[in-house]
Amino acid sequence: MFPASIFKLDSGLTLIHQEIPTTPVVVADVWVSAGSLREPLAGFGIAHFLEHMIFKGTSKLPAGVFDYNIENQGGVSNAATSYDYAHYSITSTNSYLHSSFPQLAEMLLNAAIPDDELERERDVVLEEIRSYNDDPDWVGYQHLVQSIYQQHPYGRSILGNEADIEQHSSSKMRCFHRTYYRPENMTVVIVGGIPVAPALELVKKTFKSDSQPSLSNNNKNDNDNDINCNYHSREFEPFIAGIRRQEINLPRLENARLMMAWTGPGVHQLTTACGLDLLSVLLASGRTSRLVRDLREEQQLVRYICCNFSLQKESSLFTISAILEPEYLEKVEGAIRFHLQDIITNGISEHELRRAQRLLCNDFAFSTETPNQIAGLYGYYNTISNVELAVTYPDQILSFNTQELQKLAQEYLSPNQYAVTTLKPSVIE
Repeated sequence: MFPASIFKLDSGLTLIHQEIPTTPVVVADVWVSAGSLREPLAGFGIAHFLEHMIFKGTSKLPAGVFDYNIENQGGVSNAATSYDYAHYSITSTNSYLHSSFPQLAEMLLNAAIPDDELERERDVVLEEIRSYNDDPDWVGYQHLVQSIYQQHPYGRSILGNEADIEQHSSSKMRCFHRTYYRPENMTVVIVGGIPVAPALELVKKTFKSDSQPSLSNNNKNDNDNDINCNYHSREFEPFIAGIRRQEINLPRLENARLMMAWTGPGVHQLTTACGLDLLSVLLASGRTSRLVRDLREEQQLVRYICCNFSLQKESSLFTISAILEPEYLEKVEGAIRFHLQDIITNGISEHELRRAQRLLCNDFAFSTETPNQIAGLYGYYNTISNVELAVTYPDQILSFNTQELQKLAQEYLSPNQYAVTTLKPSVIE
């Protein structure tokens, strides 16, 4: 039985509510289907840039007032942009939620996006991009996904690049905002010390049926109608044939990086995704996992190695990453391919399967203890698929047997079909 209440309001907005009477904390999340996946061809980076501009206020709410009020109430606000969503969150108490939540909704629906504030914030976003470009792991990952998703938004940086950000105008951003920041494209999740009746009343009052981005607050005379803000659906290219390899040389890099990746299905095949999650834990989670035990503990070929499965709406990513000395790159890549082939050919043991299932089920339990964690789980799943899938994860994980996991490895983790990016220190002559 799903533990939360789900409401579809007249405005088109979805409300998910779960009361936790033992805590005074209340978390109110707003999830918008307006991530970088939705960006038009001429708007790379605009979804993340808009996240910054949301907090620059409206004609009714000056910039900084929302942040000032949240801080004075002892609350916390946060925001993030991903490929599949933009996410805005308030952590407060019941008594303050009734004043802070309507202000958040006002900014989301009626963001002014003034020209002068946009120019100031452009410098902030550009500096954020430059700081990430100093992180070798981030640089390597961007090259890796670009090589995999060559014709799809998942292959580009959520931040955009400096050239993208320099050309974004307030008119383009207002158009993108008006297209996607609408109640019917939003999920509100309220979890914590507030009963369902006042939570429902608050959201109904805040997001009325006529709620929509206000043209008067978005500079109606902008000629925005000349801008196409709709995204263009792009098909995935065929599965990687052979090994797609690239080498990046970076200055001031102390250790090399090895990054290998395979694509998997999106959330529409959640059972398969859960199986790949199990395989990632089996390969490289903890000292007794196959890759950690062999390559770090026994052979000492790597300083660090991990495996990660990232669930996304349209296509997921299975990655293996290692930090190591440059002279071990080829040997470690070969060893990883050997382990994959061993699973494909010989399968896995019952002991390995039970360990991986135990770790993932415990991790799920530990990650759903607080109102913030629960609200994040519900909002994420409802934005990319269906909220009720959120609580099926443990059952999905426990449903697998060793033969099914072996079959998934055969289908998705070929040692002869993957993308690999290596980072090496630049040679100084």
